[in-house]
Amino acid sequence: MKDRAAAVMRVSSIQLAIEERPKEETLQHVLALLERARGSDLILLPEHWPCGFLSFARYESDSETLDGPTVQAIREKARDLGAFVFLGSLVERGETGLFNTSVLVDARGGIVGRYRKMHLFGHEGQERLLLRPGEDVVVLPTPWGRAGLSICYDLRFPELYRKMTERGADLFLVASAWPAVRLESWILFNRARANENLAYLFSCNCAGSQGDYRYGGHSLFVDPLGKVIAEAGDDECILSADVDADLPARVRKSFPALGDRVIQ
Repeated sequence: MKDRAAAVMRVSSIQLAIEERPKEETLQHVLALLERARGSDLILLPEHWPCGFLSFARYESDSETLDGPTVQAIREKARDLGAFVFLGSLVERGETGLFNTSVLVDARGGIVGRYRKMHLFGHEGQERLLLRPGEDVVVLPTPWGRAGLSICYDLRFPELYRKMTERGADLFLVASAWPAVRLESWILFNRARANENLAYLFSCNCAGSQGDYRYGGHSLFVDPLGKVIAEAGDDECILSADVDADLPARVRKSFPALGDRVIQ
C-alpha cells in the first residue's frame, strides 16, 4: 500500500482509444499509460484492447495463451508499479478454442485468476461465432475485499452479479468495449449492478472509433449505493479516484437489503 490510510485504495482506469495498429505498438502504448498511473493500488484496462473488439479477422492471429507476451508484459509492469492490474481482456488461445479472457494480476506480478466472458455478444458482430463462452463465475481475493470479474455484455445479466455477491464479492471489475450508441444503458447498468448488490463497481471502457463504430468511453467508479464517484469523458484518459475499501461492509450492515431476499 502507498502512504494513505489502510482502508483507502486508489483506483485508476486506462480508458484506451482503440486504433488500427500492430498489437506490439498498442502494448507499448498501454505500458506507457500504466506508468502514468503509478501510485495507484488497482488499475483497470478495457476489453479486447490488444486488437480492438471489431477486429474479428485478427482474433485468431492475435490470440495468445496466458504465457504469451501480452500477459507477461503486464505482469512485469504490475510488479514494477507495485499495483494490482485487471488486464481487461484479450483473445486467449485455450485448450478447446478461443476465449475473451480477463486476468487479474497482483502487485508481485502473479496471476490471481482469470475470467472467460460468459455472455458473448451476437448482435451485429462475430464474437459469438468466433469465440467460446466461459463457464465459471469468478470472484478473487484482493487486499480490499473480494473482486468479481466481468466483461462488457455481462452487465445486461444481473444474475451473474448476484451470483458473485453470493460468493462474497465486495467489488466488481468490468472491462468493456461498450458503444456510444448505447451509452445511457451503460451508465444505467453500471449504477444498477453496484446498487442492487451494495458493492463497488469499477469499469474501464474503450474510447475512439473503429470504422463507423464509436466506443462510448465514460468509464465509471460507482459506490455501493449507486452513486457515481468518478466518470471519464469520451476520449482516451486515465480516470483515478481514492475510495474507502470498507464502505461495502458498512453499507451492508446499516442497510441489510441483501438479507431480505425472498426468491433465492
